[in-house]
Amino acid sequence: MGSHSKLPEELLTLLKEGERLRSQYYRGRFAPSPSGPLHLGNLRTALVSWLRARLRGGEWLLRIDDLDTPRNRSGALESIQKDLSWLGLNWDGPIILQSKRRKLYESVLLALKQQGKLYPCRCSRRLLGNRNGLNDGDGSNIYPGTCRELGLPWDATDGRLPSLRLRVGKKFSNTSGDVLVRRADGFIAYHLASVSDELFLGINEVVRGEDLAKALTSQLAVIDALKQKPIAFLHTPLFLGTDGIKLSKRQGGEAAMSTHAEFMNAENLIGFLAATLDLVPQGSELSALELLSELRNNQGSIDTVLTA
Repeated sequence: MGSHSKLPEELLTLLKEGERLRSQYYRGRFAPSPSGPLHLGNLRTALVSWLRARLRGGEWLLRIDDLDTPRNRSGALESIQKDLSWLGLNWDGPIILQSKRRKLYESVLLALKQQGKLYPCRCSRRLLGNRNGLNDGDGSNIYPGTCRELGLPWDATDGRLPSLRLRVGKKFSNTSGDVLVRRADGFIAYHLASVSDELFLGINEVVRGEDLAKALTSQLAVIDALKQKPIAFLHTPLFLGTDGIKLSKRQGGEAAMSTHAEFMNAENLIGFLAATLDLVPQGSELSALELLSELRNNQGSIDTVLTA
């Protein structure tokens, strides 16, 4: 397959617009999946991300990562909006649904394929685990390149599509391996959709949980494949439960659904979340705007809780 030096004009126009937005002012985002109610860890990450945007006089977008439709839960989107509004974490512009942007991601896939940067892969997670002790489903392990030079067919075989992987450059081969960009079930993979949105929406800083730090090199590899400049990725510390285990929607679902009942008011919850990061003393009660006002006098305090 021949290689082309340029992306299609339509994608180049969108990328240039994203670059223009990034160069003008701060643009951040919060991007939960509607697979259940937000738990305390999600809410704390949202708070930090919102504070970063507001301290810099920038914009804060709300994107819903709802591509993985089997995992979506009825009422989750409404619950997310309700919790953020209750806390006073207002977002800018309309809510962005990834499910409405599938054609855009497909265009990126097609462009990368036409440039010879993709190849079909028939490796399942179970197969990779059995052969190599690896599972790259979350971006934390390195794909060994099993199917890279096999020249497998792009179409479905025995009723099953291949997954698609990105051939990464040498500087990423030992850190991310070839990145999964479309799953075998036909769903656009997390790395491709997320990176496409950061670039096209003009996001210049992503604040997310530390558990996603392992996805960083894979996403930087996708940015590199699209010949774009890297953006900043910062990570908040994990929010651990009383048992020392990371909260997840599965573990923290019940607590998340009773968040309003557990805390007397939004000010109580904002104070609790901020105190877990040593931004305010324990027992503080203040609104998101009051916290923002306090941090304007000490902007460096929020930087100390984030890692690249």
